[in-house]
Amino acid sequence: AEPLDQQSSLHSPGFADRRAAIDAGFLAAPTRPATHAGSAYAGEGSELRAMIDGFFEPPDGPGPIDERGAPLRLGRADDGASEIRAIIAPHIDFHRGGPAYTWAYRELAERSRADLFVIFGTCHSGMEHPFALTRKDYASPVGDATDDRDLVEALAARARQDCFGSELAHRMEHSIEFQAVFLRYLYASRRKVTIVPVLASFAHEAMLSGQRPDDDPRVPRFLEAMAETIAASGRRVALIAGADLAHMGPRFGDPEPISPVELEQIQREDGEMLETVAAGDPAAFFESVARDGDRRRICGFSPIYAMLRILGGAAGEVKRYGQWPDPNGVVTFASVVLE
Repeated sequence: AEPLDQQSSLHSPGFADRRAAIDAGFLAAPTRPATHAGSAYAGEGSELRAMIDGFFEPPDGPGPIDERGAPLRLGRADDGASEIRAIIAPHIDFHRGGPAYTWAYRELAERSRADLFVIFGTCHSGMEHPFALTRKDYASPVGDATDDRDLVEALAARARQDCFGSELAHRMEHSIEFQAVFLRYLYASRRKVTIVPVLASFAHEAMLSGQRPDDDPRVPRFLEAMAETIAASGRRVALIAGADLAHMGPRFGDPEPISPVELEQIQREDGEMLETVAAGDPAAFFESVARDGDRRRICGFSPIYAMLRILGGAAGEVKRYGQWPDPNGVVTFASVVLE
């Protein structure tokens, strides 16, 4: 028992002390560390930039960002009708799905003038609260993504709930970290940008209790506060959902491996779900996942719903769909842009 306790494998006073020390250190730090650097992606700046450069290369990637074309495309629509308002990008490990990110981020670089990005990320471990904000910058090997503390504070005041009670969930969660890495890659040499990182966990909870997300008053209060805070800021803002789709196979609790026929079925069902996303319809999106009890385990359920709810209507397009199958499980993902 003693060696197990020393390795934090037992629920004991020693474990509680070590956990409290780790939690206190995280909360006191001004920056959220790049937890997955050196494992899920390259840990050194030049190596990481070269890695992401390669993701843009065809045929898996969309090609390099067209720096000259972006101002012309935006200049034809002064009312902003053709400008990107939001994207959905994967949060799968870069070595499994890196090129899929670039189909969304290339569009963002070419067709958005935003200098503030609200990033909704899945909290894979669940949270006591539906949303978790942080005031911390997100570190990365290509520089820190700066937290927009003024907007975070204004949002927390408007939301009328505890927006930091689950802040510890940010410490190890990768769904926002991977988006912060891509934003730093895109904008470090272009312009100064800030982020508002928001972890979300409410849609599955609503579904499993036979309710809809807005039945929990904290959810509409937060999302409406976000829309109001963005409008009041006068800033150019784009939304990002770091969201994967289906998770199926023995690794995720299914009794048997996924067959090629089942992969095709998953793709069809994902496609039907993504039609509701492209239509900008949060209620239809929720229903498309909930009608079969989320058989496919859509882990981007909460971030996608939150983003669609804030947009209040948008025209979307699926730029890329992908599957990462292995003998024990399949993960699916997509890049989507919304105007």
